Amino acid sequence: MSSENGDVPFPQLRYCVRCCLPETVEGIRFDERGICTGCNSSEQKMKIDWAEREKALRGKLEHYKQLAGDNYHCIVPISGGKDSCFQLYVLTRIYGIRPLAVTFSHTWYSETGRYNLQNALEKFDVDHIMYTPKRSLVNRLARKSLYAIGDACWHCHTGVGAFPLQIARRFGIRLLVWGESAAENGTKADYQNPVKFDENYFLRISSKVGTDAMVGDGIEAGELRMFRYPTSDEMREAGIEGIHLGDYVFWDDERFVEFLKKEIDWREDHVEGTYKGYKSVECRMAGVHDYMKFMKRGFGRATDHATRDVRAGILTQAEGFDLARRHDAERPGAMDMYTELTGLDESEVIRELKAQRKGAARKLG
Repeated sequence: MSSENGDVPFPQLRYCVRCCLPETVEGIRFDERGICTGCNSSEQKMKIDWAEREKALRGKLEHYKQLAGDNYHCIVPISGGKDSCFQLYVLTRIYGIRPLAVTFSHTWYSETGRYNLQNALEKFDVDHIMYTPKRSLVNRLARKSLYAIGDACWHCHTGVGAFPLQIARRFGIRLLVWGESAAENGTKADYQNPVKFDENYFLRISSKVGTDAMVGDGIEAGELRMFRYPTSDEMREAGIEGIHLGDYVFWDDERFVEFLKKEIDWREDHVEGTYKGYKSVECRMAGVHDYMKFMKRGFGRATDHATRDVRAGILTQAEGFDLARRHDAERPGAMDMYTELTGLDESEVIRELKAQRKGAARKLG
């Protein structure tokens, strides 16, 4: 498929007429003009009264501050990435919130990521709790994750949601504040119809399967205590609410990164599989996750980044496709790390990913 917008990476796939996303993106839909849900969500974003949304955020934070009394006002799940560091800045410096920072460690931290996390905790002067699962468990989960959900990262997808919720219950903290809105990608929600935050939120957005599905193959139920989401009754009894700052504040990755660099010396680094150095810079395995997505669905992190840049007017669609072709298919060096810690042969990994192609992805062969 070739057009005035340039050559697409896979001619057999349908692509959005505006951005770089193919029909293999989970949850994507195209309107009668051929424009994807993400681009339509991006249009919504430009028409929102963000001053009114900020006013609603201020009221919500004040409400939970009054409820908390001497307790922490909220929990901020933090990885050390750009989003969570920006969350801490906004909450502590602008709104005077007393947060408890909570980290689920995926155990694959880069040196840059470790620096960014510790630096943010010190610069914003916040209390912090981290859970680090044992290495042998992560290795077994990373192996089973391939077969269960088609990527290496079930433990991270699940832990970053479940562990902060468990801490919220144990400490009696009612509000959790995450960063980017699910509407930013626009395939699972938009700014007028956000995904409801409940006990199944992370199952719908990222983890796909619960702990029961991961038991077996050398993984015991008792090892997965920290990965369990509270039940709906437990959430209701604890009065827990989760919000995303990106539903109240205009989200702009590029501006946030430049701001954090100047404000707290936040650092970028090389990230495999893309042309940007900030997204998932804290994780050595990010390139493996994105390469697996490419093998399974025909697009990777460079396509994601190019799509946002096209929507923002930074790139033309043709320039975005060119970057996607150059970076998405690059084999990440971290694949060696993945095969070593899981004991899997790389050919088996690729074979399994291709076997999981469904729907439009079957057009890839």
